Amino acid sequence: MSGKAPYGLIAVTCAVIMVVLGVLVSGEGLSGPDELAVKWVGRAFGGNADLLQLLVLPTEAYVLIPVAAVAVGLCLAGRRRLEAQLTVVGPLVAIFANSWVLKPLFDRWKNTYLAYPSGHTVALVAVLTVLVLLARPGIATAVISVVGAVVLAGVTIGMIGLGYHYLTDVVGGTLFAVATVCATWVLLSWAARRREPAPSGG
Repeated sequence: MSGKAPYGLIAVTCAVIMVVLGVLVSGEGLSGPDELAVKWVGRAFGGNADLLQLLVLPTEAYVLIPVAAVAVGLCLAGRRRLEAQLTVVGPLVAIFANSWVLKPLFDRWKNTYLAYPSGHTVALVAVLTVLVLLARPGIATAVISVVGAVVLAGVTIGMIGLGYHYLTDVVGGTLFAVATVCATWVLLSWAARRREPAPSGG
């Protein structure tokens, strides 16, 4: 994990965009971009429910929890305790903050539930962001980023096609997950530095 990346700036930028987008769609139904996305997905994937269900599979807890557990195990095996903490704390903070704070705050409904930001997207992207941060800079980071982007694109299509979420819900969930994980890493790193013993004056 690179210590030079501006994680704090990334967190703030994503959070601000997420809030602005949330204000724009707060209490609203279908927005212009959402309507275009629904029409496109309907034309391209309409009627293929099995494929759409497959596309949203990566957001399920029984997929994400084992992935996170393996990441934690690898971190502990490599004596990377701070990264192991991030793998657990980052996604959990994102998921609970989204469910208990953001969804009621923005009050955007889809069918019978609060939709913005998308909770399934938050869970998926939080884990993906952790994996990107844990990867060695270079090829590993690039591969995980590309695979994650492809998975997220598929999830977005599935969420829209199945009527679970609007496009903007997924975008908001993505932004919030990235912001939360990056902010968590900044705070964990700061706390770890605070616990380090002061250098000896002798």
